[in-house]
Amino acid sequence: MSNDNQLYLPESFTALYVPPGKIKPSIGHREMAERYELCEDLANLLTEKAANMQFTLGITEELVLTQCELGLLAEPAVVSPAEARWVVCRLAELLNWPMHQLLQAPLPGAPVT
Repeated sequence: MSNDNQLYLPESFTALYVPPGKIKPSIGHREMAERYELCEDLANLLTEKAANMQFTLGITEELVLTQCELGLLAEPAVVSPAEARWVVCRLAELLNWPMHQLLQAPLPGAPVT
């Protein structure tokens, strides 16, 4: 059995790939597992950087998370806007920072309704 089958993919992540009105993800399990591992690694790598930004710059946690999200989307971006949002939400979770503002804000580049 391969490791791909044993990797737990959180529902919050798999939901990024399920189109509205559908139940099946738009990409395969292997590709989704690879994307998840990349995003989880990014969130973990950013924890120290984010904590240092907040401490040394004296800015709010919300502003740190916003800056991290914008950095993830800078060209050449390696993650989609939805993945970048997931990464910063996971980062907030890892740091025990509030993320309610992130969950309510539109994705960068999304049309305003």
